[in-house]
Amino acid sequence: MTNLDARPQETLAEPSGICGPRVEFFSAREVPLGGLRSMQVQRTLPQRELPTVGAWCFLDQFGPDSGPAMHVLPHPHTGLQTVTWPIWGRIHHRDSLGNDVFVEPGELNLMTAGRGIAHSEVSAEGEGLFGLQFWAALPGSLPGEDQDWGASFQQVRDLPVLRAPGGQVTVFVGSVSLAGGQPATGTSPAVVHTPLVGADGALNAGGELSLGLDPEHEHAVLVVSGAVQIDGHRIEPGPLAYLGGQRHELLISASEDARFVLLGGEPFTEDLVMFWNFVGRSHEEVAEARAAWEAQTDTAAGLVAAGRPFIEPGQQLRFGLVPGHGEDRIPAPQVPPVRLTPRRRR
Repeated sequence: MTNLDARPQETLAEPSGICGPRVEFFSAREVPLGGLRSMQVQRTLPQRELPTVGAWCFLDQFGPDSGPAMHVLPHPHTGLQTVTWPIWGRIHHRDSLGNDVFVEPGELNLMTAGRGIAHSEVSAEGEGLFGLQFWAALPGSLPGEDQDWGASFQQVRDLPVLRAPGGQVTVFVGSVSLAGGQPATGTSPAVVHTPLVGADGALNAGGELSLGLDPEHEHAVLVVSGAVQIDGHRIEPGPLAYLGGQRHELLISASEDARFVLLGGEPFTEDLVMFWNFVGRSHEEVAEARAAWEAQTDTAAGLVAAGRPFIEPGQQLRFGLVPGHGEDRIPAPQVPPVRLTPRRRR
């Protein structure tokens, strides 16, 4: 998915220590996806006071949609992994690595941008759409390694599901435990590069779930339907509920059928600059990525005309081409002519 703000702001997420347990609400803001006449999405990350939860640095909810379809033309990404998670409806994903798949509910689609990738997303014709997309920032390197992350795509159709009398949890990233009488742990096979957790939970009316958490991680919950109770707070669809850290266990209950997503991870300790669809470490890095995306227009046109839609050995085309779209693409907005201002968590 792309950030289609016409005048996006650069954001610097500075390192911060993990805080104790809390329930703090961060409201969503409405953003057009695919242009002003296309569908609207609700964005809850990044926030000025909460730029990340672990390495999760971006969260959009799209739908439930009865209006315009999702039709996002090829656009670039750098320095992140994207997770597309439809709740219902399907999304046609194409990327510059040659992947051409439908994203189905209950399946994980994880795209790693590395230095650069391009992709498109179009909702299946005649179908409604409701779902989420997350971005996770890639670290500069793994401890002891000098890693330049390459672009890749992973589709996982068999994710662990933990079931209890009160509901169930599907683990799409990392590991989650069910505490209580019948403890169990589910670990996703998804390959991520910082300690992360992502899980989709469903609660029955009158049910509760006790989830074991890593106290060194921070966590947040987004309710997508119904309402849940955490620490005496009623959490409804809309805002992101930040839960802080230092939690060994999370008891979550509901008086009605409800669905929620749990996000978490080790606090991200690297400087993080986000501009449009680029994640980097400096103003210069994201400006260079933006210039590369704009500069490849003429080269891309030549490759399309020659019938060569993919990057070939020695071809200097940083983001590649997305088959099926010809020369169509989303142009990058101008980088502001100012230096970024650090944004710190409260």
